[in-house]
Amino acid sequence: MNEILETAMSYDPLDVSLSVQVRLRLLAKRWRRAYLAIYCSRAISSPRYRKNIKLLYPRPSFAAIPIDEDDPVLLSKSAHGIGKSQLADLVKSKDLKALKNRGGVMEIASLLCTDLESGINPATPEDVSSRREAFGGNTYERPRARGFFSFVLDGFKDMTIMILLFCAALSLGFGIKENGIKEGWYDGGSIFVAVFLVIVVSAVSNFRQSRQFEKLSEVSGNIPVDVVRDGRRQKVSIFEIVVGDVVFLKIGDQVPADGLFIAGHSLQIDESSMTGESDHVEVTSVPNPFLYSGTKVADGYGRMLVTSVGMSTTWGEMMSSISRDTNEQTPLQARLNDLTSSIGKLGLAVAFLVLVVLLIRFFTGNTYDENGNQKFTSGVSTSDDIINGVVGIVAAAVTIVVVAIPEGLPLAVTLTLAYSMKRMMKDQAMVRKLAACETMGSATTICTDKTGTLTMNQMMVTTFNLGNESIAEGHNHSSISSYVLDLIRAGIALNTMGNVYKSSSGASDYEFSGSPTEKAILCWAVTQLGMDIDKEKRNYEIIQVEAFNSSKKRSGVSLIKRADGTHHVHWKGAAEMVLAMCSSFYNSNGIEKELIGYERTKLEQIIESMAARSLRCIAFAHGRESESQPKGGKEERLKEDGLTLLGLIGIKDPCRPGVKTAVQACQDAGVNIKMITGDNVFTAKAIATECGILKPGDEKNDCAVIEGSEFRNLSPQARLERAEKIRVMARSSPFDKLLMVQCLKQMGHVVAVTGDGTNDAPALKEADIGLSMGIQGTEVAKESSDVVILDDNFATVTTVLRWGRCVYTNIQKFLQFQLTVNIAALVINFVAAVSSGSVPLTAVQLLWVNLIMDTLGAPGPGHRAPNRGANEEAPGESILGVSQATNRTVIFNTFVLCQVFNEFNAREIERRNVFEGLHRNRLFVGIVAGTVVLQVVMVEFLKRFANTERLSWGLWGICVAIAAASWPIGWIVKCVPVPRTPIFASLRLNLAEAREKFLPRK
Repeated sequence: MNEILETAMSYDPLDVSLSVQVRLRLLAKRWRRAYLAIYCSRAISSPRYRKNIKLLYPRPSFAAIPIDEDDPVLLSKSAHGIGKSQLADLVKSKDLKALKNRGGVMEIASLLCTDLESGINPATPEDVSSRREAFGGNTYERPRARGFFSFVLDGFKDMTIMILLFCAALSLGFGIKENGIKEGWYDGGSIFVAVFLVIVVSAVSNFRQSRQFEKLSEVSGNIPVDVVRDGRRQKVSIFEIVVGDVVFLKIGDQVPADGLFIAGHSLQIDESSMTGESDHVEVTSVPNPFLYSGTKVADGYGRMLVTSVGMSTTWGEMMSSISRDTNEQTPLQARLNDLTSSIGKLGLAVAFLVLVVLLIRFFTGNTYDENGNQKFTSGVSTSDDIINGVVGIVAAAVTIVVVAIPEGLPLAVTLTLAYSMKRMMKDQAMVRKLAACETMGSATTICTDKTGTLTMNQMMVTTFNLGNESIAEGHNHSSISSYVLDLIRAGIALNTMGNVYKSSSGASDYEFSGSPTEKAILCWAVTQLGMDIDKEKRNYEIIQVEAFNSSKKRSGVSLIKRADGTHHVHWKGAAEMVLAMCSSFYNSNGIEKELIGYERTKLEQIIESMAARSLRCIAFAHGRESESQPKGGKEERLKEDGLTLLGLIGIKDPCRPGVKTAVQACQDAGVNIKMITGDNVFTAKAIATECGILKPGDEKNDCAVIEGSEFRNLSPQARLERAEKIRVMARSSPFDKLLMVQCLKQMGHVVAVTGDGTNDAPALKEADIGLSMGIQGTEVAKESSDVVILDDNFATVTTVLRWGRCVYTNIQKFLQFQLTVNIAALVINFVAAVSSGSVPLTAVQLLWVNLIMDTLGAPGPGHRAPNRGANEEAPGESILGVSQATNRTVIFNTFVLCQVFNEFNAREIERRNVFEGLHRNRLFVGIVAGTVVLQVVMVEFLKRFANTERLSWGLWGICVAIAAASWPIGWIVKCVPVPRTPIFASLRLNLAEAREKFLPRK
């Protein structure tokens, strides 16, 4: 305290304003009074006075002293000179006046020890860690994930389980009453154990699924962010952002934290995620320098100073109250749930019939125990006997319902989708929406972009033309006019989103940031033209910027040269578009020539020649503007005509290895591939031919290749007719891609679309499945997509397609297996109940079968080995010449082993060799081996628990032989050819043809 007082009194009156001096004096007096109060309270509460004063008033256990976080005294002792809540409130309230009172963005940065140009400097781990401790980390507190026991409780809420537990409790009570605690607990206790086992195994599966989805959500939220630290631009995780960081923003980025606008051009923010308003908000130094975490950059670019992170942001407060729904249902799951409901109703009907039949037989004296005695005799049987008999009948009927309901179907789908998502993550595909796993399996058309997806996205300038003259690589550029070179350097250095850094390892090494295209141009300018980007930035002042986007295909910048005050405009973009803006060009001598007739035709031929060699052609143009023309107006546009062409460059982006094979694989699978790109038609044709999208001779087909403008100008009917035939769409805009998707969907296609830009978001949302690019993709594109392709590779798109189809195949296998088992169990018990008055499969045995189908069998589909089977055996009582108890054990054992053997049949639906690749599927082998071991234990060692009898080697052989019969039966069935046209459809067609042929026409 004394230290605080000394600090307050030590301020030099010349260093602070009068109001601050007065406030400091008042604060010092407050601290003195507080100190005096504490001292006096300690004296009064001492043992000497405690006895005398405790009767006068109760002594408080603490003393509260108000402390103002804004106090200069406290802030002077703060590591950063400003409090966390003040920074948070400054942005949340959008209080421009408060910001000005604090000295503006410059003063806030100074308090945070941040340089607005070089960022946190020095950015040592200790400094970053101290900021995280002082202001918090950029993570959000989410509601606690559901624990394991919550899933166990969900299992107990199931109505069927509740009925089973009720019946088990009755059976346990009456069994103990009739046979004593030692012998009477077996039936009821067995049902309890079986039910608990089913619940626990199901809870484990659901618990693991929820944990996996939580991990995937964390991965999807881990966004790389561009920041500058120690004067070097670098990418860090969004979770590593700290207060004081200087963050770069461009079109499509997500604002990673709350902050203040430093500098930028045409920065438009989409705040719909925060406010619900669709209109974009312009962010400038005045009147709106405030940026919110979670919003998206809709246009322009800029830099921001981070002032609040994590839970201190408005977005953090929202996220903390939102729980992520991990129970998302896919369309397939919803349909299977309907199927489960229908089968459950059928099971209820059968169970009711069995209940009625067994009750009638019981009360009419047609039910006998193992000794041949009637279980019910009118006037003789006691009430306990009646209740025990009825409870056993009800338990058997309810257990039929348990087995009839295919509860394993939703579990099998969930595990299959979860396993597929995990494997796809390893294959560089991150699934953001669960339904995408299955939807991709139905895709009939894939609309893919070119750059980075079909190509490697490793740009390199290989060709340079100055006017009509080709400048060889490595050529001594001293022969080119210095005036023209200066203009090209200025146009590249100042009309870019990238940057150049000198490596700390050596003066001759450089690091380049930005998009691959920007990095290629900057590298060429530095190494070939001797550009010094820092020098160019010192020579010019940027007045206005028109940022690049995929619809304009160009970017522009307006400059003032500091040396003479002249106004310049520079454009860069797609060659044919920039060329259309030019009326003249420079030759190597710096002479400006008019661009008419032959000269323009020659340049157009050069552009076509570059495109035919799969080169991306970029043009640079320059123009002078009037000094009297006002700059910086919101509605003002840069000069777009009468420009002078500075030069053309060709950028090579080679095709990815293996992309041709991947395209061919999709085509062989019946999926059409369409390349939709912004490049000109010649480049598009060359790349499409190299990738196999266009076959030799297709490029001459007018229907196969089209430009975006031509496609959008077609009539709706004509677009529908052309859409299926188009293989390549060049010079397309995002709107053209959206039109293509809509046309294909109208024609019944299931469409997958790849995209990376902000303007691709409508097409990604419109498509049945949207695939965004993980490297080049903007956050807006990723938010609009279902799957993120982490390596931007078309081969990964093919992998997603393969896994999507695998999901359907696996679910089909499991469906065939389980429905067959359900029907078999229903038929066996129903027929036996009607004919003999008893069910051969007891409650515990049926629950064991249910456990095999619903839980142990469920992981199989996700690991290529889902279950399928069809065998229905109900041998008569006298076939084997054994006791009734042994006979029931044989039925139970054979029934279970049939499912084990049928699991092998289910490995392949169409192929006859069901053992192919068995040694590589360890999970399947483990499941089968575990099931067999447990079945042996059930039969041989759990006699009282499972109501079974030990079987001889001969009876085991009979059980195995009957069950193994499913192998040759399955092989024979697969030999029967399946017609492509359904039988009933063919029959209707034949009847229609016969009617047309023989019946007289009216």
